[in-house]
Amino acid sequence: MPRDLCYDAFAVLHSGRSKTPIFVVERLTAAQLADASDEERTNKFFTDARLPSAECATLDDYKGSGFDRGHMAPAADMPTAQAMAQSFSLANMVPQAPENNRKTWAGIEGATRAYVKRATGAVYVFTGPVYPSAGAQVIGKGRVWVPKQLYKLVYDADTRRAWVHWVENENEARAGKPITYRELVQCTGIEFLPGISPKD
Repeated sequence: MPRDLCYDAFAVLHSGRSKTPIFVVERLTAAQLADASDEERTNKFFTDARLPSAECATLDDYKGSGFDRGHMAPAADMPTAQAMAQSFSLANMVPQAPENNRKTWAGIEGATRAYVKRATGAVYVFTGPVYPSAGAQVIGKGRVWVPKQLYKLVYDADTRRAWVHWVENENEARAGKPITYRELVQCTGIEFLPGISPKD
């Protein structure tokens, strides 16, 4: 049964099966990112006490796994010290290939922030994992699922434009041309923007 978790600057739809987010959503503005620019990264990862222990990842699951604890809502988007601390919840993490997390994915996060800073209004960003249809790789005693791909949907509410970064969860993966909103819905089975027909 998926559970909703609301934090100060993002919300998570969390899966007790995969022990990772189904997706994470942020509402970003240029003003929020200006506030975020001077926040100090805390790096204190924690298990969210609101989740039953049988449904969540632990720090031990990631230890020695060879995977990073990859943020879905990035720490660098967080406008306050409390929001920054909350972003280190393991409910906001997926096991991510380290080079992917630190280079390719960090580049996508940076490009998204650069766009938000130029946008005239709010930009909605949905980020999440995609798993193989059968037999995902798992890590730790908790058997936390390892995504095959990761996506970041960017929707500009003013222009109604949407695009999606889609990346394999591998060290060698490079960011390619964005895919369309419809392609993402087809791949995930999730209608992220019900009632809205975004422009590609």
